[in-house]
Amino acid sequence: MKNNLQTNRGFTLIELLIVIAIIAALAVTVFVALNPLKRLQDARDSRRTSDVEGILTAIHESIVDNKGSLPTNMPIAGGSEVQLGNGSSGCAITNAVSGCAVTATICADLNTGATNLTKYLKSMPIDPTSTFTASKSGYSVQIDTNNIITIRACGVEGTTAITQSR
Repeated sequence: MKNNLQTNRGFTLIELLIVIAIIAALAVTVFVALNPLKRLQDARDSRRTSDVEGILTAIHESIVDNKGSLPTNMPIAGGSEVQLGNGSSGCAITNAVSGCAVTATICADLNTGATNLTKYLKSMPIDPTSTFTASKSGYSVQIDTNNIITIRACGVEGTTAITQSR
């Protein structure tokens, strides 16, 4: 009698396939909900926000330390927006999301000259995407007629412009 009674242990093939299908569906749902591309864009935009604040703070510290004098190579008040960097050509950049409308072909190098930012910034920040370099940083500066300085991140990927003014 013992020989005829065999107990089968384990899962059937159908049960295993159902469990695998459920796990796969949950994994796809979680992956779509997390949206890793959006998270990477948000991380780069956060860095841009930090860079814009750092540049603007360095400019204002320089102004305070130099008795009201702007750093060397700043654009003139009421003038056009200028991209930051040490490039001597190809510095024009436009981006509808960020509001950048840089038409100047020469970049503003704020790390050279008598009153430069090297004391306040170890190096000029560069946009986190690979399209920008030290010669064309992806950040712009503009001074309005009231001497309010605006720094803008031109390479913004999100839906909101990254701008700081003081």
